Amino acid sequence: MMPGVTRDERGHDFERLFREDGPGVWRTIYAFTGGRRDLADEVIAEAFARAIARGPAIRDPIPWLYRTAFRLAAEELRRERRATSSAVEGIVDPPEVGELMAALRQLSPNQRAAVVLHYEADLPVEEVAKRMGTAASTVRVHLHRARKRLRELLKDDHD
Repeated sequence: MMPGVTRDERGHDFERLFREDGPGVWRTIYAFTGGRRDLADEVIAEAFARAIARGPAIRDPIPWLYRTAFRLAAEELRRERRATSSAVEGIVDPPEVGELMAALRQLSPNQRAAVVLHYEADLPVEEVAKRMGTAASTVRVHLHRARKRLRELLKDDHD
């Protein structure tokens, strides 16, 4: 519970949003970051803190939260990549998803976001576009390129 902040002037109930929509945003960012639980936790906390600070200036809080969380996560991943050229430490994937997470890490941030929102969150292309702050046609291009790249990366040795 966030003390003192339940509804803003536009009627956004951030406590309810955090409780009901927060887990979905977290799972999306977790997948987007390639399984970085620590980063997903930080990004979601920061996105909700920024939403509360902006309050009534936000027209539609769910897409705003997704866009903000994606931007924060991408910024942190870029910062880490610049800071070190070695692999990101602290990533422990369950064996059944390890190969997929490794492949997702090799996609561009926009491709990864589109894939996670469309296939993991099971959102239609139009909703993915809304949450990413882009056009539906752009999302379709990201999905097409991501599927092609994932096929290459996940190609079975027996193919």
